[in-house]
Amino acid sequence: MDAMVNTVKGWMENPVKFARSHGVTVSPVSDGSDPEREIHILIIEGFLLYNYKPLLDVYSKCYYVTIPYEECKRRRSTRTYTVPDPPGLFEGHVWPMYLKHRLEMENCGLDIRKSTKLAIKMPFATHLTSAICNSHARFVSAEYLDGMRTKDEIYNQVYEDIQNSLLNIL
Repeated sequence: MDAMVNTVKGWMENPVKFARSHGVTVSPVSDGSDPEREIHILIIEGFLLYNYKPLLDVYSKCYYVTIPYEECKRRRSTRTYTVPDPPGLFEGHVWPMYLKHRLEMENCGLDIRKSTKLAIKMPFATHLTSAICNSHARFVSAEYLDGMRTKDEIYNQVYEDIQNSLLNIL
């Protein structure tokens, strides 16, 4: 996780230099402005993102996607794994760990209640990993995304939110 924090901080210091050093071509801006002064967006996606305080401190937006127990169980049962889940794994391990790690996220200072309407990043998973968090952490809100909606609906909601955020800072 420390390596991820260092990577994100490297990007934050100079997104253009970071992109070029990682083999990503930065397209020239059509109006001739300096690419160093342009707005750059980094999307961090994964299921370890909200339990690790050093990462929580760098987010400007956070998203949290969730689905009900029965739907999560149904979706997992339709997946094909090289080594299939043993009987009872979902009920005995997967879902209890999701609940445990969700509580840890809340204890780290992330507000992930259903009614939240503020900040965002994207873990599209049903379980998370623990981390030690400062009990005096600042609270960051995560936009609740209903995983029962279609992928397009979720995408459009996030896209619109990011566009609105960008319009507010221009």
